Amino acid sequence: MTEHTTPEPRKGTPSPRIEEPEFRQRFLSQFKDPAFNPLKTELDLIVTAAWDAYKHQRKSPETSKAGQGFHDPEYDLAVDWIKAKAKVDAAQRQYEDSAARRRVLLISGSSRSEHTCPGEMSKSFRLVEIAHEVFNQSGEVDVEILELGRLTSEYGRNIHPCKACFSTSPALCHWPCSCYPNYSLGQTQDWMNDIYPMWVAAHGVMIVTPVNWYHVTSPVKLMMDRLVCADGGNPDPTLTQGKDAKLAKQIELEGWDYPRHLAGRFFSVVVHGDVEGVENVRRSVSDWLRFMQLSPAGPLAEVDRYIGYWKPYATNHEELDADTAIQDEVRNAAQTLLEAVIGQRDGQFVAAGKHLQQPRQK
Repeated sequence: MTEHTTPEPRKGTPSPRIEEPEFRQRFLSQFKDPAFNPLKTELDLIVTAAWDAYKHQRKSPETSKAGQGFHDPEYDLAVDWIKAKAKVDAAQRQYEDSAARRRVLLISGSSRSEHTCPGEMSKSFRLVEIAHEVFNQSGEVDVEILELGRLTSEYGRNIHPCKACFSTSPALCHWPCSCYPNYSLGQTQDWMNDIYPMWVAAHGVMIVTPVNWYHVTSPVKLMMDRLVCADGGNPDPTLTQGKDAKLAKQIELEGWDYPRHLAGRFFSVVVHGDVEGVENVRRSVSDWLRFMQLSPAGPLAEVDRYIGYWKPYATNHEELDADTAIQDEVRNAAQTLLEAVIGQRDGQFVAAGKHLQQPRQK
């Protein structure tokens, strides 16, 4: 092993810490409804307590000893993370259970919803329903639907942005993510601890997303970024004593094995747009999944199409009604994923090269 001098983490960006008056103003801004006016005294007590948590940076106020199976059993782990890890581990056991039914995760990536400002369902949701029908009619798999549009329409539903721990060192990026919840910063109600087990339990994943400004939608990108820990992330936060950046660098330089927590699953991707970008976005999503060592289910599993090309947005659902070809292509993509998942179960589908060791990791 080559000798390395562990580099010091680079510092020098301006502090984001704010003073109490600004904190109080931001905290109380969520209570503008006149219904809260009679509760001014109670809110004042609450914001004082919240300020104390912020001031003393109590990210994870509830902790428990890591216990057996961790590098440092005496390390205090966040109770939230321990629960998240238990759900991921249970999902992995379900994935590996050869006697259990195969599972497919079906993801609708549009942020449009009839239950919020747009006032109308998304085309992605309709395409997901078409795919769902294919899986249901087969009777061969269990299907879980992840409707990412709930981020824009459901109370208390968040996916907080990735903090890019992996860029400092993969050992610092914990699996599942330990960055959230952060109670001192009000970064709570994070959805990813529910989403991680969905991915882990699935034998096949199908993503349906529109193009937003030459990219995937905001909800899809948030999910993608927060799945970085699933590809090379550290399943033992005690190894890095939480978020000790220099220690994580040292561990990486001594040799990191980059565990691929989602490797071996199959995927299908459907990207639809109206004017530009479908091919590039489909390639981007497919490349991301391949990089995590998921395998494309087959040639018909990846689709990029325009629906109502350069037509008025007001008639976009009517354009989808008339475009029976894209509907059939989605059915084919779903059927292809279904056949790959069932074929793998029956020993009839082999992902060539999956046992080869890569000479370089990411």
